[in-house]
Amino acid sequence: MEFAIFPTDKGESVSPYVSRVIKMIDDSGYNYRLTPMGTVVETNTMKDILALVDRAYKLLEPDCKRVYSTIKLDIRQGVSNCLEGKVQAVEKHIGKVRK
Repeated sequence: MEFAIFPTDKGESVSPYVSRVIKMIDDSGYNYRLTPMGTVVETNTMKDILALVDRAYKLLEPDCKRVYSTIKLDIRQGVSNCLEGKVQAVEKHIGKVRK
């Protein structure tokens, strides 16, 4: 899953709120990558990923009146380590890329 979640009622800089979510993801033990525009997380089941999104929202809900979120899912059964594998597949064709 690639997702972004942040409050829209807290001004221009929302990094304190995003940091709460990233800490929760880091503590979850799931493989993830933080990017400037969102976070990519890999889990084994849809149930796990949706529970993670729910937990992220619940971290912001108490003091944020409006929360924006985008979610993209790529579900491929029987395949793991896609965070590295997808990048390596591209690098196979063009060489090392910046991460």
